[in-house]
Amino acid sequence: MVAALQRLSAPPVQTLHTLQPTPATVSYTVSTRPEATTLTAKLRFYAGIALRILPAVALAWTLGDARAEEILVLVSRLPWRYLAPASLCAVYLALRRGYAEESLLVLRGLGLQTSTASSIYLRTPTTRFIPTTSVQDIFIHEAFKGFEIRFYLAVVVKGEEDVVVVFPRLLPRRGILEEVWRGSRRCLWEDAGGAKKKGEEKGRESA
Repeated sequence: MVAALQRLSAPPVQTLHTLQPTPATVSYTVSTRPEATTLTAKLRFYAGIALRILPAVALAWTLGDARAEEILVLVSRLPWRYLAPASLCAVYLALRRGYAEESLLVLRGLGLQTSTASSIYLRTPTTRFIPTTSVQDIFIHEAFKGFEIRFYLAVVVKGEEDVVVVFPRLLPRRGILEEVWRGSRRCLWEDAGGAKKKGEEKGRESA
């Protein structure tokens, strides 16, 4: 019983996915979506998709049937104060994203882009692009969140008082942040002679 309560109250597991198609481009994505590596996870994933699709397919197949017409008549007799909230809840559950996902795209010579996926599938993600000329530094720092101390990855932008926090919703653990910090600095400021050393010791001290 205690173990079950601990699993329910535990925060979702965060995974880091790195994609680097070229030496000048790298994408870091932090997600709470469970990886479908086991048979149970795969069955759960496909069952969730089926639960979203099958009701609409079943309704399309039964249109014109006598039973379907009876159901539609019964539904039409329901008061709108009950039907409208139930319909909205059904649409929300069908379109709700069951996981959180944030990413950082680094393009050498161009800049970097932060992205936060919406909790609804049909809504576009929140993105921001910062040119390389506006990026002063990238560092890891710590701050209080509630009663705990959390690490965060921040970008110092020229002309702005506040820093831009990368992965602001998920706030991944320090190990993930250090990997993203090293890789993003290497990709953003690497030249023919090697990686740029500016601020590297400062970033380690902040971490």
